[in-house]
Amino acid sequence: MRAVLISMFAAALLFTANAQADANLAKNSGCLNCHNVDTKLVGPALKDIAAKYADQEGASDYLAGQIKNGSNGVWGPVPMPPNAMVSEENAKILADFILSLK
Repeated sequence: MRAVLISMFAAALLFTANAQADANLAKNSGCLNCHNVDTKLVGPALKDIAAKYADQEGASDYLAGQIKNGSNGVWGPVPMPPNAMVSEENAKILADFILSLK
């Protein structure tokens, strides 16, 4: 039983550390200049994005593409510019982070 509890605690710490690292990546990548987690800023709230694409097959890849290449008309008239400085790998990490917000 003790080993199970220790494993659960270690997994929780790892998840928290990863979530914080992904939040820092979002901040450092400029995402939080236009998006907040809970409320609309220039772009939609990250939680609203997560809700829109929850349980959709291929959502992570789709969002990674939107992050990397930008989008227009998905959330209204304000376009999201491409993020050329974000690598493919980091775009996927950011997409997975966004989808984890519920």
